[in-house]
Amino acid sequence: MVTEDVTGHAVVVGAGLSGLLTADVLGRRFERVTLIERDTLPDGPPVFRPGVPQSRHVHILWSRGMAALEDLLPDVVTGLEANGGVVVGAPEQMRWLSAAEWFTGVRGTDYLSVSRELLESALRRGVVADGSSVTVLDRHEVTGLLPARAGGAVVGVRLRERGADGAEFTVEAGLVVVAAGRGSRAAGWLGELGLPVPVTERLDARVGYSSRYYRRPADAGPWKAMYVQGNPDVPRGGVILPVDDGRWLVTLIGQGEHQPPTGEEDWLAFAASLRSAELSQALKGAVPLSDAVAFRATANEWTHFERVGRWPRGLLVVGDALCRFNPVYGHGMTVAAVQAQVVAGRIAGREPADIAARTRQTQRAVAKCARPAWMIATGEDRRYPDTDGPRPGRLGRAQQDYLARVLAAANTDPVVAEAFFAVLSLNRRPETLLTPRIATRALRRRNTP
Repeated sequence: MVTEDVTGHAVVVGAGLSGLLTADVLGRRFERVTLIERDTLPDGPPVFRPGVPQSRHVHILWSRGMAALEDLLPDVVTGLEANGGVVVGAPEQMRWLSAAEWFTGVRGTDYLSVSRELLESALRRGVVADGSSVTVLDRHEVTGLLPARAGGAVVGVRLRERGADGAEFTVEAGLVVVAAGRGSRAAGWLGELGLPVPVTERLDARVGYSSRYYRRPADAGPWKAMYVQGNPDVPRGGVILPVDDGRWLVTLIGQGEHQPPTGEEDWLAFAASLRSAELSQALKGAVPLSDAVAFRATANEWTHFERVGRWPRGLLVVGDALCRFNPVYGHGMTVAAVQAQVVAGRIAGREPADIAARTRQTQRAVAKCARPAWMIATGEDRRYPDTDGPRPGRLGRAQQDYLARVLAAANTDPVVAEAFFAVLSLNRRPETLLTPRIATRALRRRNTP
């Protein structure tokens, strides 16, 4: 049984974006919040850390995510802009070749382009500030959950200090939140407690990334960013995004057998093989600052913790530990921020013991946040013949055809573009694209010679 002195203590496993935001939210209701991270967290300038290998590749925070971030930590987006982050209007401030054609003359929504390292550094400063109830325990790895003696509840974690002779010990808490990212072992930890192991739904389009940094040229042109998308016929793409320190982050994208290489000559040849030569031409005037690095862990995976019948009191799973998306759609950070907002709303005005008692309901609420992004990512990824996972049926193929019509219309129709980007940025649900106003325009545009 949890003793009185730890009821007001919450533990968050993982100090990435989701963990930081959730820890900040819990700090409003719990006396103490301990943020446990297996990596060494830097005190100085932002640097890469092994626990976030995807940080060296393109990241964006859609307008829905920016609004959530501002709601949780006011002025943080302004601070990121002051330190080199760039807000980009999509598609009007971009050269964007969609799977159909170039976007021209339409407006959509904004997104924040910033390095993951700078973003997490800024959030750590805001969350773990003087006077905050949140403290960090880095260089420690959680190895399991601590069950209550009577069962039915999680009352802490088992962990060890990283290193050859790392000490093992337990930390008690009234609430444990797992935000450990794609590498989370939360499902196995439930099994170790004799609880049902949740089913993981998986669909893998076998998308690969290869990225490097360039010095941003002074004469880059009128656009802020560029995106040359692939399609099922040419499953190769590339993105140029402005990030802090006057850099471009350039990511090449390939599906199935078209994995982007990392060797210099092959990397440049791949960039030149895209559906448009514009991205390759833009790089000719830019100075490379790093070698290319690859990333292949891009499968869509949803571990359905919200469906576990005997959910333990005092446990919550959020962020990529719950649901992971193909990063090409840019939804992971936005969903994490929205989930933190949902947690904030559900714990507002409640005492720690009541919060711990309601984690089953909260788990279901945060899982709902993932549904729109999941529908977008898996629906699009099923277009590719090499995708590992269930193939679309007749209804699924009809939906794909309709969405292709919507995208073709969005390239030049302001009304359809506004609706399309509202869905892509998660400000509206995907089914809003089915309204008669949008359908009429989409079908008419696709059928026009």
